[in-house]
This record gives sequence, structure tokens and C-alpha cells, in this order.
Amino acid sequence: MLSSWSYSMTRSLVVVLVLAAVSIPQADARSIREGDCEVCLKTVQKFIDASKAAKAKKPAKIESVIEKECSKFKDTKEQRLCYYIGATDDAATRMIQAVSKPISHFLPAKKICEKLKKKDGQICQLRYEKPIDLEGVDISKLRVKQLKNILSKWGEKCKGCTEKRDYVKLVENLKQKYAPSPNQKSEL
Repeated sequence: MLSSWSYSMTRSLVVVLVLAAVSIPQADARSIREGDCEVCLKTVQKFIDASKAAKAKKPAKIESVIEKECSKFKDTKEQRLCYYIGATDDAATRMIQAVSKPISHFLPAKKICEKLKKKDGQICQLRYEKPIDLEGVDISKLRVKQLKNILSKWGEKCKGCTEKRDYVKLVENLKQKYAPSPNQKSEL
């Protein structure tokens, strides 16, 4: 039979082990797994590269570089990230310091995104859309939203388009300019 001292020690040991087991998954949940935060990682890396190119070392200067980069983005996911961190004019919050300070301290993009994930989980929910292979797909079978996305990536807008066939026709016409077939590339 266990003495009261050994019983309390055994009980204390069990409590410590349970607490340790519960805290380990939480630490892992904070870190970014493969495939998570892809938009954040690439966009923050662009901010880091632009800050280095501009030789910006102070957070205030880095913030202006970030705002300038955000104004250049055409991809809607990158624009959304800029909105989340407050680097756009219409942003409701201002978290841009959570990006500029770590960049000034030379933290890598992964660590910055981990910190941003703690503040706002939506940041790591952003994902790039899978690219559409225009050679292997029937454009008339695509949805209007997909056709609009193709046009926006090309920097084009369909003025006066009211029906799906208008979008299909425009994408078909511009396809040669923006996504030439492999046979045409070799001829050039």
C-alpha cells in the first residue's frame, strides 16, 4: 500500500505530465505548418526585399515602403493582406507596426507571419487561387468569377460586358497576348 507521501508525489507527477502534454500541442499550433500562410509568407518577403532595396532600417520608413508596395499589388489576396495589416487607405485597423518593427529587427518572414497569426487568424487563412491552365481548359465552361480573375491578373477589365459570353470572347481574344501557346512561344 502506498504511503500518503508517495501517493501525493504520484498525483503531482501525473498533474505535471498532463499539463506538459496539453501545452506541447499549443506551441505547435502557433507555428506555421507547410502550406499555411502562403500569402503572408510571400507578401512579407516582398516587403523585406523592398525594404532592403530602399535601404529602409527604421520602422517608420519601412511602413512607407510597405504602403508603397501594397499600392502596387494586383493580386486580390495580397491586397487583402495589406488591408488586414492596415497598409491601405480603407483599412479599419492599423497593425502595420507588427510588420515593420520585426523587419527592422531582421526577423524572417516566417516568424513575422507567426506573430501576425496570433493577432489575427484571418491572415493565415488567405490562400492563392490555383492557376488555370488556359491551354487544357474549355474557356466557355469556366465561371464568370474565374473569367474575371483571369482578366484582373492580366490587368484588363471587360467594359460593357453584361453576359458570360462577353467575358469568354474577351478572354479568347486576349489569350494570345497574355498566355500564348507553347508552339507560339517557340516561334518567337
